[in-house]
Amino acid sequence: MQPRRPFGLILAVALAVFCTAAIAASPVPAFTAHYRVLQNGSPIGEATLTLAPGANGTWTFATASRGTAGIASLLAASTREVSIFKWVGDLPQGIGYDYTMKSALKTKRRSVRFDWANHSIDVDDNGNFHFATQSGVVERHTIPLALAAGLADGKNSFTLPVAVRDRIETQHYAARGKQQVSVPAGTFDATRVSRTDGGDAFEAWFAPAKVSAPVKIDQRGKNAFSLELESWSSR
Repeated sequence: MQPRRPFGLILAVALAVFCTAAIAASPVPAFTAHYRVLQNGSPIGEATLTLAPGANGTWTFATASRGTAGIASLLAASTREVSIFKWVGDLPQGIGYDYTMKSALKTKRRSVRFDWANHSIDVDDNGNFHFATQSGVVERHTIPLALAAGLADGKNSFTLPVAVRDRIETQHYAARGKQQVSVPAGTFDATRVSRTDGGDAFEAWFAPAKVSAPVKIDQRGKNAFSLELESWSSR
């Protein structure tokens, strides 16, 4: 006869399994998505966005892009961004972020590190910056994930504290209703979300019933570009 396990031990194991599953869960399902990159309406490159689970309840969100036309092609320009984070509710709580841009002329790097135990953020971006964190803060690469997760949770407006170069900047976004959007991957009835606080203009379109990844992203201002979905797959 096998010895009976104490009920307390069984309950502890069950809770541990449940908590692990809860931490690992993602309000935005994993995906790989391919995009064409445009500037002023003209194709200049291609990009791949990947969201995948990692170890110990973490998630990795990566963007890799390269120039295929115009000056971006001539300079062999490419960028890679990688965010490591954990989901806390419908917000991607940052652990680390790395950005690398390479071209024939230069290489540029930027990094963000979150120390939640000591409530601090360290940014390396043409200088080192150290400032206090706050609840709900994200880094700018994961903003589309925060918007997608918020929409899935029924939100229509978003207030996001965002870690920028030397401080936390409060950014506001709002859903603007449904809109038909045509991209190389097809035509989608998508929800348009735009930034509303007067910062660099940003719009993104989401159709979560069909695809986890953004259908289209339009960033204007100093670094203007558009991403239009070409294909995607669930991971």
